[in-house]
Amino acid sequence: MAEELTPETPEETEDQPIKQRKNGLYQGVSDELAENMKSGWADTELRDLTPIPQAERTAARRAALSARFPGERLVIPAGKLKTRSNDTEYSFRASTEYAYLTGDQTQDGVLVLEPVKSGHRATIYLLPRSDRENGEFWLDGQGELWVGRRHSLTEAEQLLGIPAKDVRELPERLKEATGPVRVFRGHDAGIEAALTDKVTAERDEELRVFLSEARLVKDDFEVAELEKACAATARGFEDVVKVLDKAEATSERYIEGTFFLRARVEGNDVGYGTIAAAGPHACTLHWVRNDGTVRSGDLLLLDAGVETTELYTADVTRTLPINGRYTDIQRKIYDAVYEAQEAGIAAVKPGAAYRDFHDAAQRVLAEKLVEWGLVEGPVDRVLELGLQRRWTLHGTGHMLGMDVHDCAAARTEAYVDTILEPGMCLTVEPGLYFQADDLTVPEEYRGIGVRIEDDILVTEDGNRNLSAQLPRRSDEVEQWMAALKG
Repeated sequence: MAEELTPETPEETEDQPIKQRKNGLYQGVSDELAENMKSGWADTELRDLTPIPQAERTAARRAALSARFPGERLVIPAGKLKTRSNDTEYSFRASTEYAYLTGDQTQDGVLVLEPVKSGHRATIYLLPRSDRENGEFWLDGQGELWVGRRHSLTEAEQLLGIPAKDVRELPERLKEATGPVRVFRGHDAGIEAALTDKVTAERDEELRVFLSEARLVKDDFEVAELEKACAATARGFEDVVKVLDKAEATSERYIEGTFFLRARVEGNDVGYGTIAAAGPHACTLHWVRNDGTVRSGDLLLLDAGVETTELYTADVTRTLPINGRYTDIQRKIYDAVYEAQEAGIAAVKPGAAYRDFHDAAQRVLAEKLVEWGLVEGPVDRVLELGLQRRWTLHGTGHMLGMDVHDCAAARTEAYVDTILEPGMCLTVEPGLYFQADDLTVPEEYRGIGVRIEDDILVTEDGNRNLSAQLPRRSDEVEQWMAALKG
C-alpha cells in the first residue's frame, strides 16, 4: 500500500515560497513540481448523464418525508470514513436513510430539506471534484489521485435529480439556520455539532422512527433488488458446496472467503458478517469468528447474504451435511426445523398479524420437543412458559431490506404488532440448538444446531419465497449437494 507524499522539509522556513506557508499541502514541494501538477490534464467532465434508475422513487420518498415534517429543516448525513487502524479506514457504506432518500452512496454527503411555502427544497451537499489548483487531488490523502475520481456537482445533479452544493460550506449554513431543525444522528459528528443548539433528542428520534417505518413496505424497485440479492446469494451457497473439501483442509474461513468472493463480484459486499458455523459452532447464534475446523460428518450452518450495489441484502441460512449426507439424528432435527419453517411461511400473508409466523413455527418446535421427551407437555403449557426457548433461542424472523434487520427503529405498533401488507419482506428462520454442554438432552443431540432461513415477500394473495432457488427439504438438499460435487 503506497504511503502519502510527505514533506522533504517538514518545518517551514522564511525562504519557503508564500504558497507553501499558506497551504500545508505544498509544504516540501518545489515550485516547479507544484506548477507542473496544475496543468496538462484532460477535461473529464461527464455530460448528458442518465438519472439513476431509482431517481423517481427517491423523489417520492423525499416528498413523503416533506409531508410528515412541514416547515422544518431536515438534515440526513451519509456518514464519514471510520478508522480501522492508524491511517487505514474501513470501506465506506453510506447510511441507509441517506441512500434510501437520494440513491447516492458517497462519503461526507448530506441531504438537506429546507422548508419553503410549497413544502421543502431538497439540496444534496457533496464533496466536489478535487482541486487541481491547490494540489488537493494529489497531495491530500482523500484526493482523487489517491482514492479515485468523484462526480462533479453538476454530474451529481444529473444523476440524482437533486441540486448539489459543496458540503464544505454546509456547517456554516447550518449554524446560521433559523426555525425548527431535525437531524439524523450518529453518522456525522461535525454536522451534529453545527446544530447542537437547534435540535433535541426527542425530535430527532421522531425523524429516525419515521425513516425506519417508511421502509416497511417495499416498492417494485426494492423488490427487484431483493430478488437480485437472493439470486446472487444462492450462487454463493453453490460456490461453498463445491469447495467443502478444501474447507475441510483449512477452516471455516475458507467458506467465508468463498462466499465473500461471490458477494464482491455480483454485489457491493456481504450484507452482514457471514456465519460459517461448523459442528458445535452452529449452536452459537452469531458465530462470525469462522476459525473452526470443518469435519466430515458434522453439519455446516451457513448464514450469509449478498448486498447488491444498491445496498439491498439477502439473508439466507442453510444447514448442510459437510459430507453430503445427514445422519439419522441430524435428519430428525433438521426435518423438525423444516416442518416449523413450513408452518411459519404458510402464516405469512396479507391481513395476518406479524407475530403469526413466529407463533406457528414455535408451536411446531414445541410439539417436537415434547414428542422427543425433552420437555414436559402439554404443548400449550410449554408455549405459555416459553420452555422451548432453551433450544429455540431466538425470534423466528425480522424485516429485511437495505439493512439485514430492516426498519429496526420502527415503533412496536408499526412492526411486531402490525398487520402484514403486500410489499413487506421478512425472514422466516426457526432453529433448534442443542449446546455441546447441555446435560438435559441425550448425548446424541449435543453439539447439533440447525437453522433454515428464507426471505419471504408478502404478496396480494399470499407470499413468495425470494430465496426458493436453494433447496430446503433434507432429501433435496442431499441431491443438490451431490449434483454440485459431481
